[in-house]
Amino acid sequence: AFNPMAYSRAHASGLWQFIPGTGKRFELEQNWWYDARRDIVESTNAALDYLTKLYEMHGDWHLALASYNWGENAVARAIAKNRAAGKPTDYASLTMPAETRHYIPKLQALKNIIADPGPLGIELGPIPNQPYFATVTKLRDIDVQLAARLAEMPVADFIALNPGFSRPYIRAAMTPRMVLPADKVEVFHDNLTALGDKSLVSWKSYHPKQGETFESIARKHGMTLGQLKEVNGISPRNKAVPRLLVVPTKAESGIGASSPQRLPIMYAPPIPV
Repeated sequence: AFNPMAYSRAHASGLWQFIPGTGKRFELEQNWWYDARRDIVESTNAALDYLTKLYEMHGDWHLALASYNWGENAVARAIAKNRAAGKPTDYASLTMPAETRHYIPKLQALKNIIADPGPLGIELGPIPNQPYFATVTKLRDIDVQLAARLAEMPVADFIALNPGFSRPYIRAAMTPRMVLPADKVEVFHDNLTALGDKSLVSWKSYHPKQGETFESIARKHGMTLGQLKEVNGISPRNKAVPRLLVVPTKAESGIGASSPQRLPIMYAPPIPV
């Protein structure tokens, strides 16, 4: 459904459902802070590169799309099997899983609906032929909530445009860009300039000491156990304390236990809330 938060059983993530290995092949950075498989710009560029490669491999868009959905090796094996049996090797003649069999008709149906929605009683609102978003590449470390506030937009909308961020603050060194609505870039820069040299983060990296537990770390930083695990992408049942966590810079800062707004953020891998 082109949902940037989508995550499959095969660990495929983002709008274009890249599994970790294919993501790395197409230079999609995946680290603790940021997952480019969910980044709108990065993942779309990678998907276009991958689809181009698959088309060049087969010379056929149906087979290219089937390879994208099912895997290029699986399609190659199905083609080889048909060829050995003297059967046609086009998309319609291959034996494939039902999901792949339906994948291309669904895309074709979507294309048909958008091209001519009237006969189906569907009304599609006009979309202006101009860029909706712009990218900001000169970043400072900044809280996700503060970045949204400086752009004068809801946090949920900010994260919908920047779903690659996995933590409550953005590490400039770990991400290539921030995406904002085109009409919000100027106001973001104006509001950022007004803050001057003030720190833009209420979170910090924390390296647990030997013997520390989730409970003791949460207590030390004025958080509940659930909040500590949630912002660090750790499942509730996990008892193993990792080597790196994010915690509030001050327990009394309002970012921890008293924070009124939970981030509608998708951590990698997704965790139950």
